[in-house]
Amino acid sequence: MNALAATNRNFLHASRILGLDSKLEKSLLIPFREIKVECTIPKDDGTLVSYVGFRVQHDNARGPMKGGIRYHPEVDPDEVNALAQLMTWKTAVANIPYGGAKGGIGCNPRELSISEQERLTRVFTQRIHDLIGIHRDVPAPDMGTNAQTMAWILDEYSKFHGHSPAVVTGKPIDLGGSLGREAATGLGVVFATEALLAEYGKSISDMKFVIQGFGNVGSWAAKFIHDRGGKVVAVSDITGAIKNSNGIDIPALLRHRETSESLKEFQGGDVMDPNDLLVHECDVLIPCALGGVLNKENAADVKAKFIVEAANHPTDPEADEILSKKGVVILPDIYANSGGVTVSYFEWVQNIQGFMWEEEKVNCELNRYMRKAFCDIKTLCQTHNCNLRMGAFTLGVNRVARATLLRGWEA
Repeated sequence: MNALAATNRNFLHASRILGLDSKLEKSLLIPFREIKVECTIPKDDGTLVSYVGFRVQHDNARGPMKGGIRYHPEVDPDEVNALAQLMTWKTAVANIPYGGAKGGIGCNPRELSISEQERLTRVFTQRIHDLIGIHRDVPAPDMGTNAQTMAWILDEYSKFHGHSPAVVTGKPIDLGGSLGREAATGLGVVFATEALLAEYGKSISDMKFVIQGFGNVGSWAAKFIHDRGGKVVAVSDITGAIKNSNGIDIPALLRHRETSESLKEFQGGDVMDPNDLLVHECDVLIPCALGGVLNKENAADVKAKFIVEAANHPTDPEADEILSKKGVVILPDIYANSGGVTVSYFEWVQNIQGFMWEEEKVNCELNRYMRKAFCDIKTLCQTHNCNLRMGAFTLGVNRVARATLLRGWEA
């Protein structure tokens, strides 16, 4: 099932639980605006090449729309639409005053030089600059983009609208980025995991972890888990996978990553088949890579007791049912990986105020937001007698529905 169909299914299930009016339900599903642009740039060799860019602005009932921009060959309208809708529910679950959006360009950033990436980013910004803005739609980094990408968007946008640091988040610190933003999603995942495990009388130091994806989110999550005494027994990225039943030395692996391009060359673990990683023996499985990695083919073989969804939509609905019947507890993506957008909100607030926070305050506030959201989800789980995914979806959908009704959507 593709991401859009799965997201719609979860939304409709939550809507039925909440008893939403059918017209309101349809209104909440339909995106506010869908943008498709052609971005033609000269390559370094002088040839012209064109890429298709998308921005889906899903909902703005609770505030400016918010969502990342990803550069990936598989970016398509359905995926962007699903992720924009997920952002609407995610910002509502986190209880920050945003709606949802998502964007992307169908390209492989690894095949583009830095100057080609800059030209592409600037052209994309030129095409959408009048449709984004501090109080309209605030982009952020996503797969294949980073703080430098945001710096280019800020610079290009400011040519049209004057200096506007709050137009994007995830910026370099020197351009108004927030301390703690780079680690925020990974740290948020760990705060969410702590809240979940505490419900079962356990802590991170008691657990063995498997982490799929060792990019920004996975590497920070692994570091914070290691710092708290948890054992990371297997990790993977696009270069391969390694395992160590005694726990991988994460600081050593991070140092190795700075000098080597491949996990497989790391001496502190045994090479393993990346396809076996998701079904490796562990207590907590944290998928931090692409969507749909847990499906009906492999779900029955998953050995983890807990799954913390650090990636967007890593679990297909079919896998969800299989895992639930096995008694696996799944912490859903719209809550588990909301640390990034929460600290993006803090960055936006700091930019608007022109007053920057210390990193300790950022992390303290993130912890507070993550723990409050978990309590809110648990309350909805008890109210509607549902699992954590539906607890999160009913929480998010209900908040957006209430805001929509209060604004007078039928007028």
